[in-house]
Amino acid sequence: MKCGDILNLFSYVVRRDYGFAPNPFPPFCTLATCKPIIRNITNINDWVIGTGSTAEKSPFKNKLIYAMKVTQKMTYDDYWNNPDFQYKKAVMNGSLRQQYGDNIYHHDAAHQQYIQENSHHSLAGGIVNELNYNRDLTSQYVLISDYYWYFGKSAVLLPSEFENLIKRGPGFKKIDEKNCSAIIREFILWIEQFSDRKFIDCPALFNRPFERYDGR
Repeated sequence: MKCGDILNLFSYVVRRDYGFAPNPFPPFCTLATCKPIIRNITNINDWVIGTGSTAEKSPFKNKLIYAMKVTQKMTYDDYWNNPDFQYKKAVMNGSLRQQYGDNIYHHDAAHQQYIQENSHHSLAGGIVNELNYNRDLTSQYVLISDYYWYFGKSAVLLPSEFENLIKRGPGFKKIDEKNCSAIIREFILWIEQFSDRKFIDCPALFNRPFERYDGR
């Protein structure tokens, strides 16, 4: 693997693993809500990883929830209209996977604003949740991958040599290519050893009925 083959790696804590952000259901893993800065500045071929809570008693401490190589990046409107991602639209009377669909924003041309569909990020009845609306729409981009590992509730412990990749607390950590960081290359080699790819296990919070996120 040559230096030029590697771009950047972004790491953050997945605080609520419902299967919404990320939405890991095959054939694509998508990050369409939350983490607007990551969605703005990440490019195709960059990597995004989500780890578990770093709380001392968390069963997911220092564990990898998912890792994806970004293979597409598109706007909300393109995501909404693309036939490949219609299955990601939220269906409130559907299965749990459908209820947690993340394809929830699209532009209302008549009123020159975005619509927030009835979803995990809206209030009951589809009323707009302003906190989620304003945060999500800080970026209009969706990150998409067909080259990913989503472990969910079977999150795997990261080897000690990768602990520096873990973001502690809110926000995100960026490891960039400026110095052709060896840790990115080593991480990719490690994750590619897992023969199972894409959706490996259910989200950690899939053991409870559908919930809405109030944005706090």
